[in-house]
Amino acid sequence: MEKRTTLGKIWRLIRRYNRYIKVGLISLVALIIALLPTEMFGIPNFDPIQQRVIAIFVWAACMWIVEAVPAWTTSLLIIVIMLLTISDSAIAPLISGYEKSDLISYKTILYTFANPTVMLFMGGFILALVASKSGVDVSMARAMLKPFGSKPSVVLFGFMLVTAVFSMFVSNTATAAMMLTFLAPVLRQLPHTEKGTAALALSIPIGANIGGLATPIGTPPNGIALQYVNGDLGLGVDFGEWMLIMTPLMLVILVISWGILRIFYPFTAKKVNIHILGGAKKGWRTYVIYGTLALTILLWMFEKLTGINSYVVALIPIGVFAITRIIKSSDLKDIDWACLWMVAGGFALGEGMSKTGLADNLVHAIPFGDWPAIVVLVGGGLICWLLSQFISNSAATALMVPIMLAVGKSIEGPLGEYGGIGTLLVGVAMAASFAMSLPISTPPNAIAYSTGLIKTKQMFTMGMLVGVISLIIGYALIITVGRMGYFG
Repeated sequence: MEKRTTLGKIWRLIRRYNRYIKVGLISLVALIIALLPTEMFGIPNFDPIQQRVIAIFVWAACMWIVEAVPAWTTSLLIIVIMLLTISDSAIAPLISGYEKSDLISYKTILYTFANPTVMLFMGGFILALVASKSGVDVSMARAMLKPFGSKPSVVLFGFMLVTAVFSMFVSNTATAAMMLTFLAPVLRQLPHTEKGTAALALSIPIGANIGGLATPIGTPPNGIALQYVNGDLGLGVDFGEWMLIMTPLMLVILVISWGILRIFYPFTAKKVNIHILGGAKKGWRTYVIYGTLALTILLWMFEKLTGINSYVVALIPIGVFAITRIIKSSDLKDIDWACLWMVAGGFALGEGMSKTGLADNLVHAIPFGDWPAIVVLVGGGLICWLLSQFISNSAATALMVPIMLAVGKSIEGPLGEYGGIGTLLVGVAMAASFAMSLPISTPPNAIAYSTGLIKTKQMFTMGMLVGVISLIIGYALIITVGRMGYFG
């Protein structure tokens, strides 16, 4: 009896300090990796600075996977740790004896906070914030859902499509929360025995996850991939070109998902009515918001025609809304800063792997050149897809893209047959958006699951089915357009 009591106390202590134990163990493992003799790694031209980058990488990956602290905290700490251990402004004893060329400039690491992609997302967040604050998003949703009438299967597609369209420009989390609010009165009309209820509830996370694929700002993995495609590879894929390729893919997957939902969860009800309360406030500010929203999207779509790149365009709505007092300083706290820190930390990790030469050395240590290019191409996406089922898709992409960039450079010739390195990186980002099998896979999944209308088994079955089909169609498309020179 006394033994059971002691074990119970120990278990309660472990549960109470669970987070601290995880952080301590992960940090201990990373420290051991950082202190091991470099010869043990078997990597050519390997040095202690690169060894520290590996330790930081392992620490970040484990922290993201176990979620001992919020993902953005891990990303922020990546930057802090890199500045203190491998930059030219690190703690003096840690970099004593190293040349500046062996270290990363502290400015390079700090610049990740103001990376153009971070600014692109900030512009998108401001647009979403203003649309929500003014009620413009509600008015747009009501107008967009109205044409779908009251036939259940058509209403189902309407919710999927409208959710996807919003998710192209607004956080998929915010979109899912908003659309589930609109869906609630529709669900209340249906009897408890209605199988179509699950279809409607599942349509929101599917639409939100897939919709983000269509634009560079729809989801962080897109922006991360585009940063490397345009920055490191210099391919110049603009906002409009991304939409031209990914929007048709998004629509095809939505239609297929709609068909699958109708097969698995057929409606028995003959009619459902949509009632959305609220809307945009009247006044000149609303017209300014509509005008700025339209102008920003048009400038993003016709970047090559205007000559203004998408990163600069993202700052236009911020300027307009600030000067017209549509947003105030108090509104800035509502920006999704966690996402921005998340993206910045991922870029910092990529800089560390690239600037220290670690990524190239890792690639030379593994005989990727002996592998078929198609295995590397699809394998990279599958790994990211599997990782994204359990950790943030932004974190998974941030981990995978720098590695796959280095791998792609080592097999650049064979990859050319499938569209080149750009196809490889875009495939990784695309695969992250298709990971939606579990309630923990994405915030929209978690929000939809919290309604109690979906069982884990239903979400898993639908997520796996839609995910696998999406991967097959997605890779067929990007390889095709890659061969046409879009990503190569």
